[in-house]
Amino acid sequence: MMKIAIVGAAGRMGKKLIELAKEADLEVAYKVDVAEGYEKTWGADCEGVIDFSYHVGVPASVTKAAEQGIPYVIGTTGITAEEQVAVDAAATKIPVLQSGNYSLGVNLLLELVKKAATILGPQYDVEVVEMHHKHKKDAPSGTALMLAKSAAEGRGVTLDDKAVYGRHGDLGERPAGEIAIHALRGGSVVGDHTVMFAGDLERVEITHKAQDRAAFAAGALQALKWAKGKPAGIYTMRHVLGFD
Repeated sequence: MMKIAIVGAAGRMGKKLIELAKEADLEVAYKVDVAEGYEKTWGADCEGVIDFSYHVGVPASVTKAAEQGIPYVIGTTGITAEEQVAVDAAATKIPVLQSGNYSLGVNLLLELVKKAATILGPQYDVEVVEMHHKHKKDAPSGTALMLAKSAAEGRGVTLDDKAVYGRHGDLGERPAGEIAIHALRGGSVVGDHTVMFAGDLERVEITHKAQDRAAFAAGALQALKWAKGKPAGIYTMRHVLGFD
């Protein structure tokens, strides 16, 4: 049985990963977290890491994994450009699987959004709306950004050139080709995402609602098992599911 470490073990996702690991034939040998009562790192016998911690700790952890030559799965979102440099450097030595969402349904949604954007074209306005629980620290969610990027790819444009994050004030008419992203927070919502394609005569909405964090945890555990033995590089759930 593969011995693994869960970084961010005290969090909601960390606890769910620990709960489901045995079913995936994985042994959680190290429960790593800054919270009291948890280990602060993993040992030399660790064979893989899943990280759902806070983004500031990712560079040090992924660098350590690279030094040990073990696969690393990143579920942490909100990673800055500077922090991503460390992730990219580690990926020259080990397989790094990085995704804003590990559920099968969401990754299918990404494909559907890209195809819809291609077919419907720029005459349909794209709005991405996401809602999460009140404890989520980053906004918009990594999944919302992935969905917006899929829409941009379907249109053959770059998201950075078309994205707008929320709206406030007297902005005038909506510019053509804009891709808007809105973040809602409240209660105990696990994760809701909707991509709207709004035309003059009709509106197409594609929605995913997560009912349990087990959907994300199961995907992350599957991803780590898949990454074992793979060549160094950055992978996504598209690779795990055979889309790429």
